[in-house]
Amino acid sequence: MVPRYARPAMTALWEPEAKYRIWFEIEAHATQKLADLGVVPDSAAKALWDWWVTEPKIDVAAIDAKEAVLKHDVIAFLDWVAEQVGPEARFMHQGMTSSDVLDTTLAVQLARSADILLEDLDQLLAAIKKRAEEHKYTPTIGRSHGIHAEPVTFGLKLAQAYAEFSRNRERLVAARREIATCAVSGAVGTFANIDPQVEEHVAERLGLAAEPVSTQVIPRDRHAMFFSVLAVIAGSIERVAVEVRHLQRTEVLEAEEYFAPGQKGSSAMPHKRNPILTENLTGQARMIRGYAMPALENVALWHERDISHSSVERFIGPDATITLDFALARLTGVIDKLLVYPERMQANMDRMGGLIHSQRVLLALTQAGITRDDAYRLVQRNAMKVWESDGRTSLLELLKADQEVTAALSEEQLEEKFDLAYHFKHVDTIFARVFT
Repeated sequence: MVPRYARPAMTALWEPEAKYRIWFEIEAHATQKLADLGVVPDSAAKALWDWWVTEPKIDVAAIDAKEAVLKHDVIAFLDWVAEQVGPEARFMHQGMTSSDVLDTTLAVQLARSADILLEDLDQLLAAIKKRAEEHKYTPTIGRSHGIHAEPVTFGLKLAQAYAEFSRNRERLVAARREIATCAVSGAVGTFANIDPQVEEHVAERLGLAAEPVSTQVIPRDRHAMFFSVLAVIAGSIERVAVEVRHLQRTEVLEAEEYFAPGQKGSSAMPHKRNPILTENLTGQARMIRGYAMPALENVALWHERDISHSSVERFIGPDATITLDFALARLTGVIDKLLVYPERMQANMDRMGGLIHSQRVLLALTQAGITRDDAYRLVQRNAMKVWESDGRTSLLELLKADQEVTAALSEEQLEEKFDLAYHFKHVDTIFARVFT
């Protein structure tokens, strides 16, 4: 985790003290249910909860010091708690194994991190929707292969982003549901030394579902799914970021990141206004996607369990969620403050002499009785003259001067094919599909 790219609420979920507090809750809830079942005395659970209600400070350094000697983090924690609670603490961890604590804690952390990410997505969606409505009919050029294609609106570009992040939200809801499972099943997951009711009780108290078959560890296909969804969301962030970066290029300059008063773009060139936020988002997206692969590789553990996944998850759990939280918030800010230049969009559309209307002429010629191949040839030979003149000639005027074209279409019919509004007649339909 890099503090530069971290926000407090998400970071707090992964602090050692927060982790140890979840560990304690798991142990205390399990002990409580064991007491209810008559396996351990009621006094054991009471002693744990009586200590807990004092909201004790978790001494992370003391636990770490024990782990340095014991080489086992859970045992170090249990020993430290026993020192605080007293003899009744010996009934903690009855029939449990370390993975019951570690895996269930990770499930809690990932589920809670998903809740923060869902809030982030809601804020991003709101920002995108607001700007999409603002630019619903702002004409701009659609590009394929980076080359002018046909007109769209800037609102449609944003509507596409809204639809994509809406799907991402649905994916994250599903991933949260899948990751939020609890395992308190003991060694190799057979419940030989602990009643399944204990697992159900702990799961209920922590807002989780009981894992059907844990084999001592929660199956890592769940985690692979979770981190893969984070990677997909990161890909969507980068797609929008790259679009902004391209639109901010000097030769295009149809939109750009907000440039604050007093901000400087270059240490050497005072004129620079660089897309630093979206470039940063591109880099963060690469990192988040990178965490998906080790999560996928964690699925294949040896037999009922090994710990090859453990070190991986100590990295990717906090890093992926903290980075994505930051990236979503940053993208929301970019969208909210994005500077949009409709006049430049119109000028860019106009600079290639009407080439963007070529398909309408092609279709009109076919409807007038000319074969598609011949119609394509007629339009292309005039379009290439415009292309080679760098837009200084007009496609419409060239078509009007082409006798083969005017034999099929009148000047009035040709002029109608260059109506920009034609391309936007279904914008309302698309917006209704996206926003309702």
